Amino acid sequence: MRIISGKYKSRRIQVPTNLQARPTTDFAKEGLFNVLNNRLDWEETTALDLFSGTGSIALELVSRGCPYVVSVEQNQNHFNFICRAQERLGAKELFPVKADVFRYLQSLKQPFDFIFADPPYQLPDIDSLPATLFEKNLLKPDGLFVLEHSKKLHFSSLPHFREERMYGNVHFSFFTF
Repeated sequence: MRIISGKYKSRRIQVPTNLQARPTTDFAKEGLFNVLNNRLDWEETTALDLFSGTGSIALELVSRGCPYVVSVEQNQNHFNFICRAQERLGAKELFPVKADVFRYLQSLKQPFDFIFADPPYQLPDIDSLPATLFEKNLLKPDGLFVLEHSKKLHFSSLPHFREERMYGNVHFSFFTF
């Protein structure tokens, strides 16, 4: 896993083979962050990374200057990996949470400027995620929610959908208020 830009630029963190995560590819991550660079002021952005996996997106956000990033991951091995990476980098802006994403969202009251979700592609409730975030007002006005998904899924008919970007087999759907 490689951090693309910011204070940890070019840092590589070896992902153990026993992790079952499907990290966002470097190609897709670079494309996504090129788009986000034009939409977000990193130093002013609070972020929530759901289904964090290896923590690749959360660490990239911290590296680029986000002052507060919450990383939510249910799998104990993945959570431990994120905590070790945070410690190794000294990323005090990162706050890992070990929790089921849907339960965590039900208790969350704090809105964020940017929310990213990379759920398992076969997750049965994936289409309810955008509605949950908007119903609970977890995105600040002018905030941005990005959902990573397979090409088999389409979200363009959902409220707040703005656009879809594709990078190889990785698709990102963008939602705003």
